[in-house]
Amino acid sequence: MASAVSLAGVLAHCGGSPAGAVEWLVRAIASAPASPEPYAALAELRRDRRTELESALQGNSTLSAVLGQGYFFFLDGAMDDAAMTLGSVTGARPDVAWGAAPWFGDTRFLAGVSAEALAEACLRVLDPGHDLDSDEMRQRFAPWFHALDVVSERSPVPDSLAAMSRLPRACGHYELAFALCDRADAVARSMWTEVARANTWRARGDLDRTAAAFERALTLDPANWSLHLDLADVRAEQGDFAAAVALVDEGLRHAPREVSLRAAGAAYRTRLSGSPEDLRTLIALAPELPNPGYRDVLIAYACEGAGLPGGLVAEARGICGG
Repeated sequence: MASAVSLAGVLAHCGGSPAGAVEWLVRAIASAPASPEPYAALAELRRDRRTELESALQGNSTLSAVLGQGYFFFLDGAMDDAAMTLGSVTGARPDVAWGAAPWFGDTRFLAGVSAEALAEACLRVLDPGHDLDSDEMRQRFAPWFHALDVVSERSPVPDSLAAMSRLPRACGHYELAFALCDRADAVARSMWTEVARANTWRARGDLDRTAAAFERALTLDPANWSLHLDLADVRAEQGDFAAAVALVDEGLRHAPREVSLRAAGAAYRTRLSGSPEDLRTLIALAPELPNPGYRDVLIAYACEGAGLPGGLVAEARGICGG
């Protein structure tokens, strides 16, 4: 542990290499993220060997280099860069409670970081797509939840708060996700806030409230084809394929060439009427869909249409998982 070794000892252990010392200290941080000693050693290293250290870290994208740079941003007062860097590190290794770092809860950081940068940091945490919904993860992300609460209260930028809410939602901390949306609404209504609220209700399994939130989003941005598709997908999940078709058709008025809308329309019409021609349209569009999971959902819906030819259904199902 860094707490038991002086910086001189760390450098000696690493052959005098500043980059090696950073790597060693980051391993110490990973084993005890809340311990201040490794950070004190990093600050001393930077003070004493700054030129060498900056040269060694320049262009270095290893986790240890990125985490060290994040702390150095904090020391320089560049709180936005510090937050976004920690978000990247946390996204890469969410199994470590990097947010327990003393500087991340420091009043200077919480007073200086912008809502926009903290929102971006949350998106970087989520970008790799790790499963964060567990008691262990909620405990690990407690410092992040505290930072979101403090910064959103200080600087309630609606679209940033909507983006922030994705992190607690992914962790199953729905109360905070909703609270961030409510705090945003107190400043100004935003389509993104309603989308965030809709997705939180969806994660909770409440499709009626999900649909209501998407409907409110559409009143704020009625020409947004993606919102029409989002609401159509919810109506399909509720079993109302007539409403789903109508919503897709409305979306196509705004984006007639959008492949996701065209495929969804074909799928929902097939389910509603058992039209082989619509299923053929879906089969033709399937390779163009960017999301294989969504493609498979649409095919599953379509193949439940009544009276469809067995061979055509088999052809459609054969696309799934491909």
